[in-house]
Amino acid sequence: MFIRTEGFKDFIRFYPVVSIIVALQVVIWLFTSLVPGWGEWLYYTGVGFNYGIEQGEYWRLVTPIFLHGGIAHLIFNSFSLILFAPALEQMLGKVKFLFVYFAAGIAANVLTFFVVSDPFYAHVGASGAIFGLFGLYIFMIFFEKKLIDQQSAQLIFIISAVGLVMTFLRPNINITGHLFGFIAGFALGPIVLQNVKAFVPRPRRPRVRPGGVGFDPNRWNKKRYRWQPYIRKIIFWFFIILVALGVIARFF
Repeated sequence: MFIRTEGFKDFIRFYPVVSIIVALQVVIWLFTSLVPGWGEWLYYTGVGFNYGIEQGEYWRLVTPIFLHGGIAHLIFNSFSLILFAPALEQMLGKVKFLFVYFAAGIAANVLTFFVVSDPFYAHVGASGAIFGLFGLYIFMIFFEKKLIDQQSAQLIFIISAVGLVMTFLRPNINITGHLFGFIAGFALGPIVLQNVKAFVPRPRRPRVRPGGVGFDPNRWNKKRYRWQPYIRKIIFWFFIILVALGVIARFF
């Protein structure tokens, strides 16, 4: 489920919603980071700011999902989307996937507003929405086991656990947003997983040479997939390293 073998064009064709979300995140980050004046205005107008929400600026419950505080924040969230969101887009369909993603993200921001009492608290990031996807996967593991294979279940369980641990260890993290995004995704499970079928890997698009001779997309399978047995270990240790960095950052 989480091993991406598609080429760039195939990924966009198979998972257009995920592609658009990631592209928007990158474009908005570039705009807010590189365009003086207008970029700063967009960032500070969209940031989740409790005092602004109290004054009726309710768009701040949505816009933080598209904003990021730095390149590392952007890369981490985009990487998580590219890796874990495509299976859900295929299984749920475009509309239900968008519903889960934004419902979890908005729920995380709403609960942050009500739970965090500091009127000057500010936050950005798609982490609440992404944790909502993790919460939905965890619901599958416990209540819809037919939708997820055992290896994928083990991987997502470990990564969800590591992500929640990181929430408490790393500085400047919206703990409330992460937790309630996760809970929202889990709670949406019974609603959005009705009549859903398990993920089926998409076939690669066959290439055709100018002369009309078809190119067998499986020709290089043996070479291409030699690394697949190690991908789960790579993902696992990637998150372990992030946790270690989070722990170190607490002391410096």
